[in-house]
Amino acid sequence: MTALPNRAFRLRHRPEDPAGRAPLELVEEDLAPLADGQALVRTLVLSVDPVSRVFMSDIRSDLPPVGIGEVMRGVGIGRVVDSRRADLPVGAHVLGWTGWQDYQVADDAVLEGPFAVLPDPLPAAPEDLLGVLGMTGITAWLAVEIADPRPGDTVVVSAAGGAVGSIAGQLVKERGARVVGIAGGREKCRYVVEELGFDACVDRRSPDWRDQFDAATPDGVDADVENAGGEVLDHLLTRINTGARIALCGMIADYSADPAQRHGLRNVVEVLEQRATIRGFLVSDHADRYDGITAELAARLADGRLTHARVVVDGLERAPEALERIFRGDNRGKVVVRVAPDSR
Repeated sequence: MTALPNRAFRLRHRPEDPAGRAPLELVEEDLAPLADGQALVRTLVLSVDPVSRVFMSDIRSDLPPVGIGEVMRGVGIGRVVDSRRADLPVGAHVLGWTGWQDYQVADDAVLEGPFAVLPDPLPAAPEDLLGVLGMTGITAWLAVEIADPRPGDTVVVSAAGGAVGSIAGQLVKERGARVVGIAGGREKCRYVVEELGFDACVDRRSPDWRDQFDAATPDGVDADVENAGGEVLDHLLTRINTGARIALCGMIADYSADPAQRHGLRNVVEVLEQRATIRGFLVSDHADRYDGITAELAARLADGRLTHARVVVDGLERAPEALERIFRGDNRGKVVVRVAPDSR
């Protein structure tokens, strides 16, 4: 195979504003011909997630930050278009670290993780295999397990209209608990209550959101699926009941390497006084459960117990814009970028 042009987003410096424009530059480079033990993956759909800000920043994580000048890290679904390895045949759909680029060279010696070959034909749309039937849905499932909602409990879900929160709230409701969402804007709150089935929703953009929160939780908070962090979590701690369970699956308000830009928790003493538990987790720690959880989510989709939304942005060049939508709170559900058509 001759040299092939590849568009890729490279990180130029660390983010200065956690919610601002991502410091990425789109460049075009030629890919060298494949060597033995390599395959070429054409990115079809790219997952866009808040954790991208962690990858760009010098924040302690289970993965090192993306190096200055390196291709932006990201998970996607692609198709093998050339191969010099038997386990990744030409035409196969694969899931893995595609990066924010048109093509990825699948070489186990340099990639952060191997590509997984997906069933043929695909069991669902690639967008859903990255969302409700992928890491997003699995994260929501695990968070609800940790929060352990019980019949009659009041459970709060922050970023309730987003990818994880929208699914988590429905799973909480299925367990017989009362679910209160937190979302940005009246229209987002309408969606959360009327279309997702939450019992109430607090408009995080309203000046009186704290009063709304207190009114929506008259009996306190028994559990929390936390995606926001910051002052939302800090206020929630003033409402927790004895033995409350808090599952930390996202801290979007605090995705900054600069401690001065983080909110911090002033009410953490409430965790002690109410004998509450706060547990953080990473979905990657539970890889052995992916298939089982995905099957559970698929069954709920099939019989109508679970609904979901997604935002599909067309064009690799619009990936930074797609990430900004998440931090502005403009999205409903999962955000993905469609990089290329799936043509054989």
